[in-house]
Amino acid sequence: MSSEEKIEEKSSVVHPSGKSENDGSDLEEDSSIKEGALLRKLDFKLLPALGVLYLLSFLDRSNVANARLDGLTTDLKMTGNQYLTSLTLYFIGYVLFEIPCNIVLKRTTPKIWLPTLTLAWGVVATLMGITQNLSGFFAVRFFLGATESGLFPGCVYYLSMWYKRSERQFRVSLFFSAASLAGAFGGILAWGIGHMTGVGGLNGWRWIFIIEGLLTVVVSLIAYYFIANYPNTAHFLSDGERSYIHKRLKDDSDATQHEGFTWGNVGSALKDPKCWLYGLAFHTLSLPLYTLSLFLPTIINALGYTAAAAQLLTVPPYALAFVLTLVLAVVSERVHVRAPFIISSSLLAAIGYCILLSQTSPTHNPGVSYLGTFFAAAGIYPSTALALSWPAMNVSGQTKRATANAMQISIGNLGAVLGTQLYRAEDGPRYILGHSFALGYLLANCIVVSVLWVVLSRENGRRDKTEVDETVIDDDEWQGDVDLRWRFTT
Repeated sequence: MSSEEKIEEKSSVVHPSGKSENDGSDLEEDSSIKEGALLRKLDFKLLPALGVLYLLSFLDRSNVANARLDGLTTDLKMTGNQYLTSLTLYFIGYVLFEIPCNIVLKRTTPKIWLPTLTLAWGVVATLMGITQNLSGFFAVRFFLGATESGLFPGCVYYLSMWYKRSERQFRVSLFFSAASLAGAFGGILAWGIGHMTGVGGLNGWRWIFIIEGLLTVVVSLIAYYFIANYPNTAHFLSDGERSYIHKRLKDDSDATQHEGFTWGNVGSALKDPKCWLYGLAFHTLSLPLYTLSLFLPTIINALGYTAAAAQLLTVPPYALAFVLTLVLAVVSERVHVRAPFIISSSLLAAIGYCILLSQTSPTHNPGVSYLGTFFAAAGIYPSTALALSWPAMNVSGQTKRATANAMQISIGNLGAVLGTQLYRAEDGPRYILGHSFALGYLLANCIVVSVLWVVLSRENGRRDKTEVDETVIDDDEWQGDVDLRWRFTT
């Protein structure tokens, strides 16, 4: 028996029916519903919709890197570090509105809130293409961050209301893999749209923002029809399926409880050291994640490749990252451990930055430096996907989990705020400052994840040694992840 199976067995709860949460007898009563087929149905209905929204979100935040190669900085007369300031303003808006957006989601519905966010940032993204001066561009970058801030943590919370704890990691990773796809598609789209220079009297970089922004607006309007709410009101489920989902979630987590919003539950997340560690785990990944996505075209261009070639050369590293993100998510889920895979992936990315830093004259041997970007992307994306799925599995209490998800992204994106100031134009083509910070952060991630691994393991061990009176309880008595019957995934 694996360690996680032991954990799940130890965490069984006796319900008023007198049945253990893990005996599965309730589910066996409805033999007409096959669990595997139902999961495939949920995946088909939920994941493509969320994946498309996140792909557009990552595309709209990172296409500025492609626009830079097509004349953005020249047309807006940016000097010094003004381009870097525009990147920083995005993450300031993102961090400030992260937790409020998830609180709004808890008090409204995903069917309304997620498409509305998408519509808002689609409009803002389109406006980036028609800004005529630097101050206007600064403003739209800030509001792009503010409007995009609620999507990822909101979607992670949303998935936690549909899937069992053991099923969430792969779904979150699959959803997050849209980020690497956005990088790949972004390079291809930028290469094609860049040829529109002169159409309508506009430069190519403006068309990148306008076309991709309008695409987001169109998808957001459709999203009002294809984003479902929670299982109890989803129209694509039959009554039997809805009941089946309710039973399987009731036996596994808090997803079926009718928990009202309280500020006390928000405070419980803020006072939990583990929630801060989840945030630090992403913080130490967000700097390399966003510096790679925002500066990869510039890094490749500085190796001596043309702007058009650099756009296309960003595609292969992202394609590799997409594949490895899915592979490691599957393997990690099957062996029931996360921390070792996060650490090993971060070390893989660290090798990439060691390769980049080792090249004293990158333009004379650009292939070696380009190889380093493969290692960096191949390690950063899988590691980030696994780290972001941790709170969805380990934090119990709906409002606490929604807050913890938002905290993780907010704390994490503070690393991105710093990262946006590291790749200065005068530092190319070696970019020693930026690469060194990314390497240091990846090594710090190994330390943070190791600490979190030890903390969770010790807490599980402490609870294993504590006798719990598993008397018959009502759902209202469930105390969330502070309950001694709860076990954390490591």
